[in-house]
Amino acid sequence: CRYSGPPGSLIYLNGNLAVYELDGQQLDQKLYCQNLCLLAKLFLDHKTIYYDVSPFMFYVLCELEDPEGADLDECVHPVGFFSKEKRSADNYNLACIMVLPPHQRKGYGRFLMSLSYELSRRQGIVGSPEKPLSDLGLVSYQRFWGREILCRLTPTTTIDTLSRQLAFTADDIQDTLQRLGMLRQAAN
Repeated sequence: CRYSGPPGSLIYLNGNLAVYELDGQQLDQKLYCQNLCLLAKLFLDHKTIYYDVSPFMFYVLCELEDPEGADLDECVHPVGFFSKEKRSADNYNLACIMVLPPHQRKGYGRFLMSLSYELSRRQGIVGSPEKPLSDLGLVSYQRFWGREILCRLTPTTTIDTLSRQLAFTADDIQDTLQRLGMLRQAAN
């Protein structure tokens, strides 16, 4: 068996990182997507979907062993992924996210969250992760939202402006600002 990278399309390549986009409905990608879900189930207690992957797109983050010298397919090592419903009535931009334990604390979760919002921006929509979030997911997203919002906050910035810039929902922005103690109710 000759190892190769994920069977999808390479959509991002920078330094030693690559992202592959996979369609759970494509026959040549379906088994790989199902296996990603089964792998995630080992680490995520609340993971439920692992067989019917056809309504989902998968984005697999890989580290490249030697991006300069070797054939790309021979040096790709998956380190994490997120899945996203193709058609979400609630504009969820992420259904499940997982970074393998040996690769955590490298910023890959933040990278994948950021990618999910970039995809939303390119579609011209604002999005949010599928709710309810797990305990760890909530902490991770609160940290991510807070950092992104604070980097763009000025005295004249509105929630609508932030929503357009970041592709975050107004509710997620408002909740984050409230949690940070930066939002006050107007006096009557």
